[in-house]
Amino acid sequence: MDYVKDLLLNIFIICSPLVFYPYIYKIKNNIHAFRFNIFILFALAIVTTMSFPINLNGLQYDFRSIPLAIGSLFGGFQVSVFLYITLFLYRYFSGSPHDWIYAMSLAPSFIVFLFLYKRYSTLTLTRKISVAVLYCTLIKLLAFTVFLSWTGHLELLANKPWATVQTYILQGVIAGLCVYVIEMLHTFFQMQEEIIRSEKMKIVGDMAASVAHEIRNPLTTIKGFIQLFATAELDVEKKILYQKICFEELERAEVIIADYLALAKPDPEVIEAIDIHKEIHHLANVLMTYANYNNIQIQVETEEEQAFLIQGDRYKFRQALINIGKNAIEAMPGGGLLELKTTINEHQAWVIVSDNGSGMSSEQIRRLGTPYYSTKEKGTGLGIMVSFGIIKKMNGKITIKSELGQGTEFQLVFPKAN
Repeated sequence: MDYVKDLLLNIFIICSPLVFYPYIYKIKNNIHAFRFNIFILFALAIVTTMSFPINLNGLQYDFRSIPLAIGSLFGGFQVSVFLYITLFLYRYFSGSPHDWIYAMSLAPSFIVFLFLYKRYSTLTLTRKISVAVLYCTLIKLLAFTVFLSWTGHLELLANKPWATVQTYILQGVIAGLCVYVIEMLHTFFQMQEEIIRSEKMKIVGDMAASVAHEIRNPLTTIKGFIQLFATAELDVEKKILYQKICFEELERAEVIIADYLALAKPDPEVIEAIDIHKEIHHLANVLMTYANYNNIQIQVETEEEQAFLIQGDRYKFRQALINIGKNAIEAMPGGGLLELKTTINEHQAWVIVSDNGSGMSSEQIRRLGTPYYSTKEKGTGLGIMVSFGIIKKMNGKITIKSELGQGTEFQLVFPKAN
């Protein structure tokens, strides 16, 4: 039972680096940090397995060769050197005899590693497992053979050979399993990165197609009216009307380009404390003219008796609120009421922008904020996407409540400034 207990403990120790390997893989582009973390994980596994050896046929067995082999093959030359040094130093400070003989007994396995490691990454999975099992077996076999030869106890290798072979078989199975798990993790992460890359390319393509389509519409309109200007029978009144439409379409194209640039190349942020009540009143003043033009009344309710500061870029915050406010106004083509409210407690503030316009379905709410979706006939969705991005950068949360024909309510929650 003691043998089985120590054996299971060693297996658990050897497999423990695999738990942390996914986190290390994320920094693989920083090669020095990646190698350092690989070294730390497998060095700890070596030290721990050496601390809980198994006594078998008069020899102290442990599975130090597994983390040494796996760490060396996946970490490279530098990691291998430091793992071998760690193995020697721990054995030296633990008071084991014949230190320099043991150091010399490790040399043949290190030479084997030098022959293997450059080709290892190019091998197939089956060959990687085979090489890892072979290298792991050679580390122990060569070390024992050289060490026992020099110390005059070579006969111990032939003592109960079947039990010794079982130990080597189990060691090979564990090493092969470790390699298999690591390679499966590599495959999984590569597939994940490929999916993310494909999604990014799809989003960029959709955005480019959306913006190109939206700009083409006003340009087509302008082109048609310019052709009409060439007709001799066109009266002055119609020329003025057509000219006005051309300018409106140019302004629309300019807005689309501005929204796209705001998304693609955001301005540098200036982080400062923002009085949330003042910003709501500023929003009401900015939207007043646009609201009056659309026969909409603005109602402001703020809890100004309790001052509340949030943190962020003041001008970007205003941009986000104005985009949401303008969308609310445009959702009430027949007139209505736009309500701007603040509600605060000790740690959070709520900014509520609500209208009694056309409202949205649950599917429209779900798609709101994507770069190629808009509930407006001539919208691109870029403006509201920029707004959502600004709010989230300020650690804000967005909740949207809406019903078709009943109106929409945006709830923006912000933490208190530190």
